[in-house]
Amino acid sequence: MTMITMDEARALITFAQTEAVKIGKPMTVVVVDTGGFVVCTDRMDGARPLTPSIAHAKAYTAAIMQRPTHMLKGWAESQPGFFAQIATMGHQPIVATDGGLTLKRDGEILGGIGISGGFGHEDEEICLAALNGLGYDTNFAQWNDLRQKPKG
Repeated sequence: MTMITMDEARALITFAQTEAVKIGKPMTVVVVDTGGFVVCTDRMDGARPLTPSIAHAKAYTAAIMQRPTHMLKGWAESQPGFFAQIATMGHQPIVATDGGLTLKRDGEILGGIGISGGFGHEDEEICLAALNGLGYDTNFAQWNDLRQKPKG
């Protein structure tokens, strides 16, 4: 199993922070391994105090659920009771929001990245730019439908 390295994590963070500066938003970026454990985190000057916790939860979710955080929205909406229960089972919250992407290269999951500090769509766009810019897989379409469909 390949693991995300510190150098790769730092490169992702640097790329994301460069994009954040372009839109004038101080952000926190967190990169975790496949188990959701922090490899590297960086809070830009001026980023709000809660952004490290939010970015960590996004990265953790993307890694352990092995799909981008925004793809969990349908599941959270279709089964809110169950989602609320599992959201607190791990060592970090599981969140269904924009701004957390699974780190995947050559079909292998390496971890997750989470960004917080902008509007959700800005966090998501910066995550995606970092992955695209550094050669990570960004085709998550096969994971899109996580809602449980009623049997019958």
